[in-house]
Amino acid sequence: MSVRGLGVALVAVLGLAGCNGQAGPPKFDTGPVRATCTTTIVADTVKRVGGERVQVETIMGPGVDPHKYISGSGDRKKLDNAHLVFFNGLHLEGKMADLFEKNHDRWRSHAVAGTIDHAKLRKADVDGGEHDPHVWFDVQLWKSAVEVVRDALVGLDPTGADVYRANATAYLKELDDLDKEIRAKLDTVPKEKRVLVTSHDAFGYFGRAYGYDVIGLQGVSTASEVGTAQRQGLMKTLGERKIPAVFTETSVPDDGLKAVLDDVNSKYKHEVRLIGGDDALYSDALGEPNSPGATYPGMIRHNVNVIVSALSR
Repeated sequence: MSVRGLGVALVAVLGLAGCNGQAGPPKFDTGPVRATCTTTIVADTVKRVGGERVQVETIMGPGVDPHKYISGSGDRKKLDNAHLVFFNGLHLEGKMADLFEKNHDRWRSHAVAGTIDHAKLRKADVDGGEHDPHVWFDVQLWKSAVEVVRDALVGLDPTGADVYRANATAYLKELDDLDKEIRAKLDTVPKEKRVLVTSHDAFGYFGRAYGYDVIGLQGVSTASEVGTAQRQGLMKTLGERKIPAVFTETSVPDDGLKAVLDDVNSKYKHEVRLIGGDDALYSDALGEPNSPGATYPGMIRHNVNVIVSALSR
């Protein structure tokens, strides 16, 4: 289905404000805050800041590609029952984000990437947006999401303000430590080998923050088509630069990468390893519970360990 088709399907399922007679979000008095989040990455941050005071529901589960997500009937109920709704923003969720922004009063929706200075965002054409939404791959940038969640929870539930602020402060410190940790690991890869090739261009912020060239077979959105020129350009880059490995992603099919690697081996007589299976990178979604990528810090560590191991050989 086209991106436009996804938007039509989404509007049909979620509807517009007021069509079910609900004038606004449920009133919050006491008890746990009910938060609905679009992606697992956003949900993990809300859980860390909210702790036991917040019950979190997620619309898109582990391994789900948000660029191609088609909303189901259960999503409407999750949104209407929520005291707060958190989404990534920057058009990661496509037309769903448009509905949130237009109907903020109905769902008390908050874009966790919405306060980032636009000067720090990468330019990209994503379903009507103009910035790359994959901001979580720069750990320092993702700290802004923590602050948005903290402030939204404090605003709704001031009784829990001390808890939310303490949780956020501890998590922000953890992210600072994580950033230093992965930076040290990534610096061990020889500079000439710091090339990250993936299924789609989700790692641009990662490359900019940590000094890696990043190449995606598809564009920033997986809903974009892969043209012949893109395939040939990637094949040439892999063959001429003798890049040792390319990386699959848990939420994106790897057929396109496999086809390119066959061509590289045939034309350049250079074998490129396809890193996948348990070593596939987490990109647009976290992994299943108990997997290495079940949490945001776990996802980042897994990716960095895989990248360093594959490119250091």
